[in-house]
Amino acid sequence: MVSAKRKVAELFEAAGVAIDGDRPWDIQVHDDRLYRRVLAEGSIGAGESYMVGWWDVERLDQFFQRVLGAQLDQVIRTPSTLWQVLLSRFANLQSRRRSRQVAEQHYDLSNRLYEAMLGPTMQYTCAYYGADGSGTGLDEAQRAKLSLIARKLHLEPGMRVLELGGGFGELARYLAAEHGCEVVSFNISRQQVDYARRICEGLPVDVRPKDYREAMDLPESFDRVVSVGLMEHVGPKNYRGFFELIRARLKAGGLALVHTIGGNVSRSMADAWITKYIFPGGVIPSEAQLTSAKEGLLVLEDWHNFGPDYDRTLMAWEANFLEAWPRLAERDNLDERFYRMWRYYLNCSAGAFRSRGLNLWQMVLSRGDVARYVPVR
Repeated sequence: MVSAKRKVAELFEAAGVAIDGDRPWDIQVHDDRLYRRVLAEGSIGAGESYMVGWWDVERLDQFFQRVLGAQLDQVIRTPSTLWQVLLSRFANLQSRRRSRQVAEQHYDLSNRLYEAMLGPTMQYTCAYYGADGSGTGLDEAQRAKLSLIARKLHLEPGMRVLELGGGFGELARYLAAEHGCEVVSFNISRQQVDYARRICEGLPVDVRPKDYREAMDLPESFDRVVSVGLMEHVGPKNYRGFFELIRARLKAGGLALVHTIGGNVSRSMADAWITKYIFPGGVIPSEAQLTSAKEGLLVLEDWHNFGPDYDRTLMAWEANFLEAWPRLAERDNLDERFYRMWRYYLNCSAGAFRSRGLNLWQMVLSRGDVARYVPVR
């Protein structure tokens, strides 16, 4: 019988990764229990083993680029994976009650962590480094993303904008301060709502601590609807309802923009480790899922993919995180396990974008009553 170590070594070899090799992406194993755990538990076993120091690699991003590029995450199927697939078919894992879990577990972490990692724009979504990919630093690229969104929406002073999932409030602040818009923003993260209200004080921005679905009950319609970084939390069972909401709240002749991570394959669940430790209930949508869900409701005016910019964004976030770690650890009582978990999350995400398993899409939509839409880059 082939040993667990040999099986894992063969899997890594197919991805161009060696055990105890000397290249930056080769894995260094400190505890041989790793092999059986990976085979038995898949991504959960690999991620938790890294968190407790059973293995290391000099360049996590390059390791994940190869592992995910070879689709090793799809090769190992465990009982827990199969149970999650079955559960996702019958249960709405992104119900209103379940959706609050990700706000409490992930987005309500210390604001100091996000301020250190994200920089002054507090943008926790992909930056835009320009049509030719030559943008300079993270902060400038994040501001370029805000400008790109505004230009795609063809904003005019006095327009009313509905924002679904407002993050830390910078987009709402920008649309109000720089473009003269009135913004109503829905967000269920307590920390983010407080932060957004603070930076938008004195501006025509109404930040509401409500689930995005509650916008369906609004008695008014809007000139523009924008959603940046929310679709990843909506879930396949709710995609149709999401686009029905946009249709219901959008005025005649209006435009909507949806900014989301996108996958090449339709799925009903996310990676098990990411689900447990980072984004409970998160699912990355595919082209087929999104176009099917909006069919008959909205016209797709433009679809822009700048996924490689997310790799660059994530690596900039990691650099900021590493620089700030000593003071973060002290002030927020964060331990080595959290440090390894957070680096694992950032680097496996970067590897997924670099291997082109993930994309970043901006979709511009209308009710079909726009005579002509000219794409903006």
